Amino acid sequence: MIPLRDSNPTRRFPAVTLMLICVNVGVFVLDILSRRVEIVRALTPDGIMVYQRQIGGFADHYAMVPSEITSDLGMAWLTVFTSMFLHANWLHILGNMLYLWIFGNNVEDTLGHLGFIVFYLVCGVGAAAAHIVTGPQSDIPTVGASGAVAGVMGAYLILFPHARVLALVPVMFFSTLMEVPAVIVIGFWAVIQFLNVNWFGGGELRGGGVAYAAHAGGFVCGLLLVTMLGGRNLTRRSRGRYYDDF
Repeated sequence: MIPLRDSNPTRRFPAVTLMLICVNVGVFVLDILSRRVEIVRALTPDGIMVYQRQIGGFADHYAMVPSEITSDLGMAWLTVFTSMFLHANWLHILGNMLYLWIFGNNVEDTLGHLGFIVFYLVCGVGAAAAHIVTGPQSDIPTVGASGAVAGVMGAYLILFPHARVLALVPVMFFSTLMEVPAVIVIGFWAVIQFLNVNWFGGGELRGGGVAYAAHAGGFVCGLLLVTMLGGRNLTRRSRGRYYDDF
Protein backbone atom coordinates (compact mmCIF):
# COMPACT_ATOMS: atom_id res chain seq x y z
CA MET A 1 0.00 0.00 0.00
CA ILE A 2 1.16 3.53 -0.77
CA PRO A 3 0.33 6.29 1.76
CA LEU A 4 -0.84 9.60 0.25
CA ARG A 5 -1.63 11.76 3.28
CA ASP A 6 -2.68 11.52 6.91
CA SER A 7 -5.53 13.19 8.80
CA ASN A 8 -3.36 14.18 11.77
CA PRO A 9 -3.38 17.96 12.42
CA THR A 10 -0.32 19.92 13.54
CA ARG A 11 0.15 23.09 15.60
CA ARG A 12 3.57 24.13 14.29
CA PHE A 13 4.50 24.93 10.72
CA PRO A 14 6.76 22.00 9.62
CA ALA A 15 9.73 24.22 8.77
CA VAL A 16 12.40 21.56 9.28
CA THR A 17 10.49 18.92 7.31
CA LEU A 18 10.09 21.32 4.40
CA MET A 19 13.74 22.35 4.67
CA LEU A 20 14.87 18.72 4.52
CA ILE A 21 12.68 18.09 1.48
CA CYS A 22 14.03 21.20 -0.28
CA VAL A 23 17.65 20.29 0.51
CA ASN A 24 17.18 16.72 -0.72
CA VAL A 25 15.49 17.84 -3.94
CA GLY A 26 18.06 20.59 -4.49
CA VAL A 27 21.00 18.23 -4.01
CA PHE A 28 19.37 15.70 -6.33
CA VAL A 29 18.94 18.28 -9.10
CA LEU A 30 22.55 19.45 -8.69
CA ASP A 31 23.69 15.83 -8.75
CA ILE A 32 21.83 15.25 -12.03
CA LEU A 33 23.39 18.37 -13.54
CA SER A 34 26.87 17.35 -12.39
CA ARG A 35 26.77 13.89 -13.96
CA ARG A 36 28.91 13.20 -16.97
CA VAL A 37 28.44 10.16 -19.17
CA GLU A 38 31.33 8.58 -21.01
CA ILE A 39 31.22 5.57 -23.30
CA VAL A 40 34.28 3.38 -22.81
CA ARG A 41 35.26 0.22 -24.57
CA ALA A 42 36.48 -2.71 -22.50
CA LEU A 43 37.45 -6.32 -23.04
CA THR A 44 35.82 -9.05 -21.00
CA PRO A 45 37.93 -11.99 -19.73
CA ASP A 46 36.59 -13.91 -22.76
CA GLY A 47 38.03 -11.32 -25.15
CA ILE A 48 34.65 -9.82 -26.07
CA MET A 49 34.52 -6.07 -26.62
CA VAL A 50 31.81 -4.38 -24.58
CA TYR A 51 30.77 -0.77 -24.06
CA GLN A 52 30.34 0.52 -20.55
CA ARG A 53 28.83 3.74 -19.27
CA GLN A 54 30.67 5.57 -16.50
CA ILE A 55 28.52 8.18 -14.79
CA GLY A 56 30.07 10.85 -12.58
CA GLY A 57 28.35 13.13 -10.09
CA PHE A 58 28.17 13.88 -6.39
CA ALA A 59 27.61 10.22 -5.57
CA ASP A 60 31.13 9.40 -6.76
CA HIS A 61 32.52 11.46 -3.91
CA TYR A 62 29.83 11.66 -1.23
CA ALA A 63 28.05 8.27 -1.24
CA MET A 64 28.75 5.99 1.71
CA VAL A 65 30.84 2.90 0.95
CA PRO A 66 30.89 0.46 3.91
CA SER A 67 34.34 -0.93 3.12
CA GLU A 68 35.80 2.58 3.22
CA ILE A 69 34.20 3.27 6.60
CA THR A 70 35.46 0.04 8.15
CA SER A 71 38.93 0.54 6.65
CA ASP A 72 39.08 4.02 8.21
CA LEU A 73 40.19 5.68 5.00
CA GLY A 74 40.63 9.36 5.87
CA MET A 75 37.39 11.26 6.40
CA ALA A 76 35.18 8.56 4.87
CA TRP A 77 32.94 8.60 7.95
CA LEU A 78 31.57 11.98 6.83
CA THR A 79 29.81 10.19 3.98
CA VAL A 80 27.45 8.74 6.60
CA PHE A 81 25.88 12.22 6.61
CA THR A 82 26.38 13.31 3.00
CA SER A 83 24.87 10.09 1.65
CA MET A 84 21.58 10.93 3.43
CA PHE A 85 21.00 13.73 0.93
CA LEU A 86 21.81 11.80 -2.25
CA HIS A 87 19.37 9.70 -4.27
CA ALA A 88 19.75 7.30 -7.16
CA ASN A 89 16.80 8.40 -9.33
CA TRP A 90 13.51 10.28 -9.38
CA LEU A 91 11.49 7.35 -8.06
CA HIS A 92 13.91 6.99 -5.14
CA ILE A 93 13.68 10.62 -4.04
CA LEU A 94 9.94 11.00 -4.68
CA GLY A 95 9.18 7.98 -2.50
CA ASN A 96 11.39 9.16 0.34
CA MET A 97 10.10 12.73 0.26
CA LEU A 98 6.47 11.57 0.15
CA TYR A 99 6.96 9.49 3.30
CA LEU A 100 8.93 12.29 4.97
CA TRP A 101 6.16 14.82 4.31
CA ILE A 102 3.33 12.55 5.46
CA PHE A 103 4.93 11.43 8.71
CA GLY A 104 7.62 14.03 9.37
CA ASN A 105 5.42 17.06 10.02
CA ASN A 106 3.67 15.40 12.98
CA VAL A 107 6.91 14.09 14.49
CA GLU A 108 8.43 17.56 14.12
CA ASP A 109 5.33 19.04 15.73
CA THR A 110 5.88 16.77 18.73
CA LEU A 111 9.67 17.00 19.09
CA GLY A 112 10.06 20.64 18.10
CA HIS A 113 12.18 21.98 15.24
CA LEU A 114 15.62 21.48 16.79
CA GLY A 115 14.70 18.18 18.39
CA PHE A 116 13.38 16.86 15.09
CA ILE A 117 16.46 17.63 13.03
CA VAL A 118 18.71 16.01 15.67
CA PHE A 119 16.37 13.01 15.76
CA TYR A 120 16.39 12.75 11.95
CA LEU A 121 20.18 12.79 11.70
CA VAL A 122 20.64 10.30 14.56
CA CYS A 123 18.22 7.89 12.85
CA GLY A 124 20.21 8.29 9.64
CA VAL A 125 23.40 7.41 11.48
CA GLY A 126 21.69 4.39 13.07
CA ALA A 127 20.53 3.23 9.64
CA ALA A 128 24.05 3.58 8.24
CA ALA A 129 25.47 1.62 11.17
CA ALA A 130 23.02 -1.23 10.58
CA HIS A 131 23.92 -1.31 6.90
CA ILE A 132 27.65 -1.36 7.63
CA VAL A 133 27.30 -4.14 10.21
CA THR A 134 25.49 -6.37 7.71
CA GLY A 135 28.07 -5.81 4.98
CA PRO A 136 31.29 -4.31 6.39
CA GLN A 137 33.37 -5.19 3.31
CA SER A 138 30.83 -4.07 0.73
CA ASP A 139 32.18 -1.67 -1.89
CA ILE A 140 28.73 -0.77 -3.23
CA PRO A 141 27.99 2.96 -2.77
CA THR A 142 24.95 3.66 -0.62
CA VAL A 143 22.74 6.74 -0.99
CA GLY A 144 19.35 7.89 0.19
CA ALA A 145 17.35 9.38 3.03
CA SER A 146 15.45 6.10 3.48
CA GLY A 147 17.08 5.19 6.81
CA ALA A 148 16.39 8.56 8.40
CA VAL A 149 12.83 8.57 7.02
CA ALA A 150 12.34 5.05 8.40
CA GLY A 151 13.27 6.45 11.83
CA VAL A 152 10.58 9.11 11.42
CA MET A 153 8.07 6.37 10.59
CA GLY A 154 9.10 4.44 13.70
CA ALA A 155 8.51 7.53 15.82
CA TYR A 156 5.13 8.14 14.18
CA LEU A 157 4.09 4.56 14.93
CA ILE A 158 4.72 5.11 18.64
CA LEU A 159 3.26 8.62 18.81
CA PHE A 160 0.17 8.28 16.58
CA PRO A 161 -0.69 4.60 16.03
CA HIS A 162 -4.40 5.33 15.59
CA ALA A 163 -4.07 8.26 13.17
CA ARG A 164 -5.79 7.63 9.85
CA VAL A 165 -3.73 7.49 6.67
CA LEU A 166 -5.24 7.74 3.20
CA ALA A 167 -3.49 5.03 1.19
CA LEU A 168 -3.64 3.44 -2.23
CA VAL A 169 -4.40 -0.19 -1.42
CA PRO A 170 -4.14 -3.01 -3.99
CA VAL A 171 -7.22 -5.23 -4.15
CA MET A 172 -6.84 -8.19 -6.50
CA PHE A 173 -5.89 -6.65 -9.88
CA PHE A 174 -7.03 -3.14 -8.97
CA SER A 175 -6.19 -0.44 -6.43
CA THR A 176 -8.51 1.64 -4.30
CA LEU A 177 -8.21 4.56 -1.89
CA MET A 178 -8.82 3.67 1.75
CA GLU A 179 -8.28 5.33 5.11
CA VAL A 180 -6.15 2.93 7.13
CA PRO A 181 -4.79 3.20 10.70
CA ALA A 182 -1.15 4.28 10.76
CA VAL A 183 -0.24 1.15 12.72
CA ILE A 184 -1.30 -0.98 9.72
CA VAL A 185 0.38 1.18 7.05
CA ILE A 186 3.68 1.49 8.89
CA GLY A 187 3.52 -2.02 10.33
CA PHE A 188 3.05 -3.49 6.84
CA TRP A 189 6.05 -1.51 5.57
CA ALA A 190 8.19 -2.59 8.56
CA VAL A 191 7.39 -6.28 8.14
CA ILE A 192 8.52 -6.12 4.50
CA GLN A 193 11.82 -4.52 5.49
CA PHE A 194 12.63 -7.06 8.21
CA LEU A 195 11.65 -10.00 6.01
CA ASN A 196 13.88 -8.73 3.22
CA VAL A 197 16.82 -8.34 5.59
CA ASN A 198 16.63 -12.10 6.11
CA TRP A 199 15.87 -13.00 2.50
CA PHE A 200 18.37 -10.71 0.80
CA GLY A 201 21.04 -10.23 3.47
CA GLY A 202 20.22 -6.57 4.02
CA GLY A 203 19.95 -5.76 0.36
CA GLU A 204 23.55 -6.54 -0.48
CA LEU A 205 22.95 -7.40 -4.10
CA ARG A 206 26.09 -7.26 -6.19
CA GLY A 207 24.46 -5.32 -8.99
CA GLY A 208 22.82 -2.90 -6.60
CA GLY A 209 19.54 -3.10 -4.74
CA VAL A 210 17.71 -1.86 -1.68
CA ALA A 211 19.53 -1.47 1.64
CA TYR A 212 16.85 -3.18 3.72
CA ALA A 213 19.13 -3.41 6.76
CA ALA A 214 19.46 0.38 6.72
CA HIS A 215 15.66 0.73 6.61
CA ALA A 216 15.26 -1.69 9.51
CA GLY A 217 18.06 -0.06 11.49
CA GLY A 218 16.65 3.43 11.05
CA PHE A 219 13.16 2.22 11.97
CA VAL A 220 14.35 0.55 15.19
CA CYS A 221 16.43 3.61 16.03
CA GLY A 222 13.35 5.82 15.68
CA LEU A 223 11.27 3.48 17.85
CA LEU A 224 13.87 3.40 20.61
CA LEU A 225 14.69 7.10 20.58
CA VAL A 226 11.11 8.34 20.79
CA THR A 227 10.31 5.73 23.45
CA MET A 228 13.25 6.87 25.57
CA LEU A 229 12.11 10.48 25.15
CA GLY A 230 8.69 9.65 26.58
CA GLY A 231 6.68 7.87 23.90
CA ARG A 232 3.03 8.91 23.58
CA ASN A 233 3.38 11.18 26.61
CA LEU A 234 5.25 13.54 24.30
CA THR A 235 2.07 14.19 22.30
CA ARG A 236 0.14 15.09 25.43
CA ARG A 237 2.82 17.47 26.66
CA SER A 238 3.32 19.15 23.28
CA ARG A 239 -0.26 19.26 22.01
CA GLY A 240 -2.51 19.51 25.02
CA ARG A 241 -6.00 18.13 25.37
CA TYR A 242 -7.21 18.91 21.82
CA TYR A 243 -5.31 16.14 20.07
CA ASP A 244 -5.15 13.44 22.74
CA ASP A 245 -7.30 11.12 20.67
CA PHE A 246 -4.57 10.65 18.04
